[in-house]
Amino acid sequence: MEYWRQCALWLINCKVLPANHRVTWESAQVFDLAQTLRDGVLLCQLLNNLRPQSINLKEINLRPQMSQFLCLKNIRTFLAACSEIFGMKKSELFEAFDLFDVRDFGKVSLTENALCICLQRPFPTEESVEDEDIYNHLEDLIDENGVEDEEDLYDCVYDDEDGGEIYEDLMKTEAVPPPKAETDIRSCCLTEIKQTEEKYTETLESIEKCLCVAFQDLVKVHKGLLLEIQDSVQHKSAQNLYQIFITFKERLLIYGKYCSHVESAIAALDNICKEREDVRMKLEECSKRANYGKFTLRDLLVVPMQRVLKYPLLLQELVKHTHDATDKSNLRMALDAMKDLAQYVNEVKRDNETLRDIDQYQKSIENLNQPLSNYGRPKGDGEVRVASVDKRAKQDRHIFLFDAAVIVCKRRGDNYEMKEVIDLHLFKITNNPSSDKENRKWSYGFYLTHNQGQNGFEFFFKTKELKKKWLEQFSMAISNIRPENGTNNFHEFRMHTFDRITSCNFCHLLLRGIFNQGYLCSKCGLGAHKECLGRFGCCGKTDLKKKKKKKKKKKKTGLPKMLVIRNYFGVPSPASGPALTIQTGDIIELICADLHSPWWQVRGNNPSVFLWSEFAGPMERLQAEAELINRVNSTYLVRHRSREYTEYAIIPPTELIEYYKHHSLREGFRSLDTTLQFPYREPENAAVHLFTPKVIGVAIARYDFSSRDTRELSLQEGDVVKIYTKSGANGWWRGEVNGRVSDAALAHYVYQGFCGS
Repeated sequence: MEYWRQCALWLINCKVLPANHRVTWESAQVFDLAQTLRDGVLLCQLLNNLRPQSINLKEINLRPQMSQFLCLKNIRTFLAACSEIFGMKKSELFEAFDLFDVRDFGKVSLTENALCICLQRPFPTEESVEDEDIYNHLEDLIDENGVEDEEDLYDCVYDDEDGGEIYEDLMKTEAVPPPKAETDIRSCCLTEIKQTEEKYTETLESIEKCLCVAFQDLVKVHKGLLLEIQDSVQHKSAQNLYQIFITFKERLLIYGKYCSHVESAIAALDNICKEREDVRMKLEECSKRANYGKFTLRDLLVVPMQRVLKYPLLLQELVKHTHDATDKSNLRMALDAMKDLAQYVNEVKRDNETLRDIDQYQKSIENLNQPLSNYGRPKGDGEVRVASVDKRAKQDRHIFLFDAAVIVCKRRGDNYEMKEVIDLHLFKITNNPSSDKENRKWSYGFYLTHNQGQNGFEFFFKTKELKKKWLEQFSMAISNIRPENGTNNFHEFRMHTFDRITSCNFCHLLLRGIFNQGYLCSKCGLGAHKECLGRFGCCGKTDLKKKKKKKKKKKKTGLPKMLVIRNYFGVPSPASGPALTIQTGDIIELICADLHSPWWQVRGNNPSVFLWSEFAGPMERLQAEAELINRVNSTYLVRHRSREYTEYAIIPPTELIEYYKHHSLREGFRSLDTTLQFPYREPENAAVHLFTPKVIGVAIARYDFSSRDTRELSLQEGDVVKIYTKSGANGWWRGEVNGRVSDAALAHYVYQGFCGS
C-alpha cells in the first residue's frame, strides 16, 4: 500500500478524518490528502486528539480558505507544538510552505510518521510501495484547485469550548413522563421553559456566590425574567409569555457585552492560574464547594452564552405545538425577537474572532501606521504580482484585501513589509479578458482603475481560477463600501461602526456585530442593513405610506412559496384560465392548491400553472414505460391519461405518492417490491452522485439578506434554501440557493417551520 494511503488510514484511526472520506476511495490520489490537510486545521486537531489540550483551538482559524496568512499560521502552530510539546527534532519537521504550496508532501508524511513513532502509535503497518513521481505535480494541482471547504470535515474541530455539554448537564431537571396528547406536549414545553430558567438563575447565583464572579448584572436580569415567566405559566396560562420575551429582549442584549469579554477573561484566568499556584488552588477549592469539582470556573464562564442561544429553540418548540391561531402568531413575534437576539450575539462572537485575526495581521506587517480594523473586514490574502499602469513592471507582492483597502506588502520571512495602501473608495474594477488567452502562469489579471483617471494598478494571478476568486472578493469589497442602493432617494449611506447597539430604521432588526455593523446616512442619520438600503423613502423623511403599502402587498396567503424546477411556456394548457409562463429557478406563491386537480393557481399576472416535479402531463402507458425503462429503480411519474380520463375517480396523487414513499408497492402489485423515491424529472445522477451533498431540509427565506463576503449567500424574501448542514460556526448553516452553495444564512433568516430533516 502506498505510504500516503497508510498515512490517511492512520489519520482515520486518530479520528481526524471520517472513515468514508474521499481519501479512502479507490480513485483517490495523494492530491486529495494534500488538499485536505493544506490549511493546517486538521493537523492541529490531530495533536489535540493524540494529547488533549496540546493546542488551544481558539488560537487557530477554522475557516482560513482565502487567507494564505492564516493557513500558514495554523501550520506553524502545528509545527511549534510538535517541537515544544512532543519533543520532535527540527530535522523531523517539514517547512510550512512544504505543505501549503505542496512543495514536498513526502516530507509532510514523514513528519506524521515521526510523530506517531514518538507516541508509540506507529504507521505504516505494512511494507510501503512508494513512487516519488506521485509528488511531482502536486503544486500545479493545488494552484488549479486551491483549498476545498469540506463542511462536515470540520465538525470534529468544534469541540466543547462553547460549553454545550456543560450547559446541558447543569440544566438537568427532574424526568417528566412522556406526554400522551398534543396539549400535554405544549404543557411540557412551557414547563421546560420555566424549569430551565429556574435552574439557570440558580446556577448564576451559585457561581456568583461560591466563585466570586461578577455576574450581578446577569443575575439581576434573569431574576426579573424568571419571576415574569413563573407568573405567566402558573397564573395566566402563558397568555402573556410572548410579551415577556419581547420586553426582555433589550435587557438581554447585555449578552453581547458579555460575549465580547468572555474570551479575554478566560485567557486572563489561564495566565493567572499558570503564574499563581495559590490562586489556582483557591479556585479548585471554590469549584469543589460549588459543584463538587465537576466543573471549573473556566468551564462555567461559557455557560451564559449557551443559555441565551437556547431561547429560540425553546420558543420554536412551543410554537410548533401551539394550535390557537392568535397564540401562535403572538409566540412567533417572541420567537423572532429571540432569534434576532441570538443572531446579534453570534455575530458579536464572529466579529471578535475576526478582530483577533486582524490583530494577527497587524502584528505581522511592518511600517503600518493605521489600525487595520479601520479598513473593514478582511476578504483574503495571498501572493500576487502587481504592476502600476504607467511602469508596467510586475513585482511579487503579498496583498491583504479588506472592505475598504488593499494592503500591498513584500514578504520578509514570516513577516511582511507594507509597500502601499490602496484606498478602494477611489477605484473601480476593470476586467482584462485578453490576459486569460495567454494560458500561462501569472498571466491572468484585472485592473484597479482610478475613478478620476489617475494612475491605476494591474493585478496578476497564478491561475485562471485564482483570478476568478480574487475578482469575486474585490467585487464584494467594493460592493460593501459602495452598495448598489446607497444613494437611492438622495440618501448617502456609508458603511459605519455604531458605538451603541442599534436597530435598522426600516426592518427594526438589530444591526449585526461590533464594527461596521451596517450603514448610516450622513444626511438624515438613518441606520440600515445593506439589504434594506433601497427601501427608504426620500432622505429626511421616510415614506411611511409606501412602506405600509408594501407590507400590505406582501400579506401572506398561508400557502408556501414554490421553486420552479422546469420551464413551462403554456403547453399543455390549463383546463381553465390563461397559462403562466415560468422558468426554472422562478419563485411563485400559491393561491389555491386543490389536490384533486392537476392545476394549481399561483400569484402572477396569469394565474394558472402546474407545479408537481413528478407530473409528466398527458402521456399514454407506452410512452411512460419508455420514459422510465432506463431509469434507476424507484423512479416514478404521474401522467394524465387523456384517452380515458373521464372513467376514473382517482385518489389525490400527492396522498398516494406520500404513502408509497414509505410503503412497498407490493401491497397493490405483488411482483413490485419497491417504494417511490425519485421523481422522473430530477436528473438521474442527482440522487446518487457521490459529490452531491445530502439535503437535510428545506427552508423559505423570511427576510432579505445581503452577503458581506463570498462565503455567504445573499437571500431574498421567499427564496427556497436547500439545507446541507446546521452545524456551522456561530449559528450559520450551509446550503444552496438558486444553484449557489455556501454558508446560506443564520437560522434567523429562514422560516424553520418549512424545514424537514
